[in-house]
Amino acid sequence: MSGRTMARQVLVLFFSLVSFSSVRAQVTYSVPEEMPRGSVVGNIAQDLGLEIKRLKSGKAHIFTSDSAEHIELNRDRGLLLIKEKIDREALCGQTTPCALHFQIILENPMEFYSVTVEVTDINDNPPDFKKNDMKFKISESAVPGVIFVLETAVDPDVGMNGLQSYSLHPTDHFTLKLQKQADGEQIVEMVLQKSLDRENKEQMTLVLTALDGGDPQLTGTAQIHVTVLDANDNAPVFTQKVYKTSITENTAIGTAVIKVSANDADEGSNSKISYSITNTEGVIPELFQVSETAGDLKIIGQIDYEKSHRYQIHVQARDEGGLTDRCKIEVDIVDINDNSPVIQIMSKLNMIPEDSKPGTVITMINVQDPDSGENGKVYCTLNENVPFTLKSTSNNFFSLVTDLNLDRERDSEYNISIKCADEGVPSLSSSITIPIQITDVNDNAPVFEKSSYEASVLENNTPGLSIFRINARDADQNQNARVSYLLEDSSINGVSVSSYVSVMADSGVVQAVRSFDYEQIKEFRFCVRAQDGGSPPLSSNVTVRIIIQDQNDNAPQILYPVQTGSSPVAEMVPRSADVGYLVTKVVAVDVDSGQNAWLSYKLLKVADRALFEVGAQNGEIRTIRQVTDKDTVKQKLTVVVEDNGQSPRSATVTVNVAVADGFPELLSDLTDFTQDKLHNEDLTFYLILALAAVSFLFIMSLIAIISVKCYRWRRERLFYKSGANLPVIPYYPPLYADVGGTATLQHTYNYDVCRTTDSRKSDLNFLKPSSQSFMTLDSSGAQTLPRVHGERLIHEELEDQQKPPSADWRFPQNQRPGPSGAAATPEVAVGTGPWPNPPTEAEQLQALMAAANEVSEATNTLGPGTMGLSTRYSPQFTLQHVPDYRQNVYIPGSTATLTANPQQQLLQQQQQQQLAPQQALPPPQPLATQPEPPKAAQTPASKKKSTKKEKK
Repeated sequence: MSGRTMARQVLVLFFSLVSFSSVRAQVTYSVPEEMPRGSVVGNIAQDLGLEIKRLKSGKAHIFTSDSAEHIELNRDRGLLLIKEKIDREALCGQTTPCALHFQIILENPMEFYSVTVEVTDINDNPPDFKKNDMKFKISESAVPGVIFVLETAVDPDVGMNGLQSYSLHPTDHFTLKLQKQADGEQIVEMVLQKSLDRENKEQMTLVLTALDGGDPQLTGTAQIHVTVLDANDNAPVFTQKVYKTSITENTAIGTAVIKVSANDADEGSNSKISYSITNTEGVIPELFQVSETAGDLKIIGQIDYEKSHRYQIHVQARDEGGLTDRCKIEVDIVDINDNSPVIQIMSKLNMIPEDSKPGTVITMINVQDPDSGENGKVYCTLNENVPFTLKSTSNNFFSLVTDLNLDRERDSEYNISIKCADEGVPSLSSSITIPIQITDVNDNAPVFEKSSYEASVLENNTPGLSIFRINARDADQNQNARVSYLLEDSSINGVSVSSYVSVMADSGVVQAVRSFDYEQIKEFRFCVRAQDGGSPPLSSNVTVRIIIQDQNDNAPQILYPVQTGSSPVAEMVPRSADVGYLVTKVVAVDVDSGQNAWLSYKLLKVADRALFEVGAQNGEIRTIRQVTDKDTVKQKLTVVVEDNGQSPRSATVTVNVAVADGFPELLSDLTDFTQDKLHNEDLTFYLILALAAVSFLFIMSLIAIISVKCYRWRRERLFYKSGANLPVIPYYPPLYADVGGTATLQHTYNYDVCRTTDSRKSDLNFLKPSSQSFMTLDSSGAQTLPRVHGERLIHEELEDQQKPPSADWRFPQNQRPGPSGAAATPEVAVGTGPWPNPPTEAEQLQALMAAANEVSEATNTLGPGTMGLSTRYSPQFTLQHVPDYRQNVYIPGSTATLTANPQQQLLQQQQQQQLAPQQALPPPQPLATQPEPPKAAQTPASKKKSTKKEKK
């Protein structure tokens, strides 16, 4: 084709298709054959109205029903190009028009366009004779007009480029005659126009030329060799000029189709006829064969209706003399259903997201059945229970689309079986299986295994302890199923929950951040969020309850009796107490819970186990036998309180019990007990202080001795001068002070010189030294005070006046102290004047009580109503049953002032008012020397007391 100009016509035809929306239009192009590779067929992008980027994004490609690909698509330019040279004759043969049909497929969204490329013929093939030499034997007796059928030439080209005419040279004896059949085929006949003379010329050679109509014109030649024979004047004649028959396709080879017959009027060898097929082109010589002698037409090849529906076979009858005749056999092929539908996938998606909407195109297929009629009609079906359906887009084109919503968690993969069957009898079918993967989208939130979680942890745990693990599952896949655990922000008792626990993001393990204390918090709740890794992420929450379990980490605490380091607590038991007498009750608590808080009581140390016992469950201390005189007054009980924990803890308390019938018996022992305890406590301190200050004391001791001696010397002189005028009041208790105003000295001065007689531990406070500025003696021997100093002393006395007595100390008139408990009489004012009788046992006990009260006040443990004795569980003994032995008694160092009655207080106030304007003390009145009263007889109580003192 090089050096020749070729014309190319492009015809674009658009038309609408009443079909599925994925088919848009059809385009037709026309190109000549034998175009070189890479030649442009047409601008498909422009003709379809598509942009270049659409061809690229849609991955446009060509789909053909056969494997041959003559056209290719250039997506970058939008052009259809020749992929390989197209030979129209090889592609279509004599069929016109010759066209290529294919589809252009686009994806996302899925579309396809039908394209037809018509291949036009060019004169590239000359006419050709299958046999270049034809031989004829003609009798010389042949008359002019005798016809000899010549072999025709074959030109693969069509139209004007095909075979057009023949020429014969030389034309001395013969001429050519052309006959055109109804089917367009030409028969070339050589007609004898001049008689032959064997004797003149026995052999003749003619040249037959076949010419086409192309430009330039091409020719083909064949030589005809004529041998002149002796005369044979009758030619064979067929009984029918046209024979017709029909056979089904796939008829077995060797089957006789039809029989032809010809007759020859000659005799001898000139009447012997032979039959042959004159068709030299196509597939007829490969499919049919005629018997040379009998004229039977048989099948020698595979008959296929899909290749040809009809065959025309030309049969020649020839005698020995060379005379011939011809006939035509028309064989119609009957179609049978021998082809199954052919399913071809035009385009498909291997994966589709699960959120695809119904109607999404997944795959497009083309189904072809070469059979005809009902045998070529096909229908397709899908397997059941799949969310897909098939829709017919055009003739024999189907689209597989989604019919329902997809769910990867339910079905992650589908194997879709498409079955296509024809309507022949019997029906033939074929099927294909298309696997489709459903890709995941994040449409499922994590789900916890439980609606709520609950876990327990022992208190006093180590920080970082893994308590338990929560677990959530996500039905999605890959990153969408990756679950992370987050602690929701909240507060517990005003503190962020993150300071209590933490959650591992990847594993969901809940860890303790701090050490828990059951006594502070017993349980708490918080929320944990499980979040997947999708975009956007989905999450769900769960409530977690942490219960703190108690451990035995707290010892019992003693609530009663209260233990202090300054004074002991004593419980008094009368010697007349019955068995089971409640002494006291030890009250204890344990802040732990459960069995860790179950308390039991037992005695650890007791002087006499046979006297007391403690309740194991209630802590009550009771007597288990009668008290006897052999039981000691002071008894110390050590009670152990123990809990019921795994590792039990305990606490101890010491209970001092005093066994006595009355208060006087108890007082001495209690005082000694208190002094011993205080003495032991202060001993260590004094030893250390003495070691540290020994050098200082040694130096200061000399100065102190000299100062004390000087002070005593002056004091002795002062009292020596005034000693004759001081009254002597015999038989007074050592701590007694007259407040009635009847004594020689006024109350104020008698108050100042009263001192405790306790020989164990007391401080001696001296008055300020007398001097000329403080006290002077007049010429009569009376001592006077300056006005200023007198007023100062009165003022100091008023400031030091004690608080009003408690109502608990006020007793009826018959219980007030007096001479041997005598009642008050009108002649003697209550609480005034000296006692007329010697001191009684009550008065002696009063002095002892004053000493004990001083010790109790120093330790701050004795109250005005109990004398340091607990009455919680021993109400049998109170001071209401004891006579008031402290009437008119002043206890140095104490803030409690005991008065007899309101009349006595009124008398004291009147004396103070009278004393205020005085400038000096009144002169003392002389008193008669009173005889020494006899000592009171000893009582059993006083004997017992004296016996104890002797033992000490």
